[in-house]
Amino acid sequence: MELIRVIALHLGELDQPVISNYDLDMFIFNTLLKEVQLKTLSQLRTRNQVEQSELKGITQLGVVSPHKDFPEKKVFNIIGKKGFDVGDMACSIDPFAYISHLSAMAFHGISDRIPNTLYLSTPPPQKWAEFALIKMKKDCRGSLKDYLDKGYSRLVRIKFDKLNKHPVVRYSSIHWGAFKTIKDRKIRVSTLGRTFLDMVREPNNCGGMRHVVEVYKEFGPSYKKLIMDEVDRHGKQIEKSRVGYLLEEVCGIKDDQIEKWANFSQRGGSRKLDPTGEFSAFYSERWGISLNLD
Repeated sequence: MELIRVIALHLGELDQPVISNYDLDMFIFNTLLKEVQLKTLSQLRTRNQVEQSELKGITQLGVVSPHKDFPEKKVFNIIGKKGFDVGDMACSIDPFAYISHLSAMAFHGISDRIPNTLYLSTPPPQKWAEFALIKMKKDCRGSLKDYLDKGYSRLVRIKFDKLNKHPVVRYSSIHWGAFKTIKDRKIRVSTLGRTFLDMVREPNNCGGMRHVVEVYKEFGPSYKKLIMDEVDRHGKQIEKSRVGYLLEEVCGIKDDQIEKWANFSQRGGSRKLDPTGEFSAFYSERWGISLNLD
């Protein structure tokens, strides 16, 4: 009963609406680990033993309940947690995900569209697995072998294409990163600079290119420094051309950094303002891109 109380108190202190089986198992394992000496690790209880007692107990007490979108019991609702949205849920389930694209635009207040779909960015599968192993070793505090030998859950990428009836689009890219955490919440969100860069990379996940142009026109002047710094560090040449055109021609911004981008621009048949649209003969000589807005 003591362990059940400790688990319940821990869950009550979390700033998140759900918990994965991995995070729950890891807390239980580390709590049990404190009760034994290194020489008596063989006496450490297995995951099956805990499941038949404490995990069953906290469910019966109504502390947690299996989330309906995960019948395999990989995710649990923490009862009594309010004021969280699907972004908090997604970031609680996937420790390496953050909200991005149109969801991030809405979060930052630069889009008047409230997407029903949740857009997430995550590392590519191989990189995700590498991060997971590093995290497991850190979380186990040097006892990963004992953790696995006792049958506790591995940190694996939990698949989901919806959360609480909201469709979820997960975007994996080598460009993963550039996000910030939100105080008193589990949610992570792409930075403003990265969000503006994502708009020209995947405009179809950002409300379409016309909406992207509208957002740049309204908010580009206010956030020009953040945009230029992010694009200068992480943008490809074609992305610098797209952003340069938007900041200069749409927003009317003149800057030495934009001038440097223009000096390296080049025209090519595949160079388009909207990467998802058809090529148009109407183009910008200065930026070497087809202005293919519908």
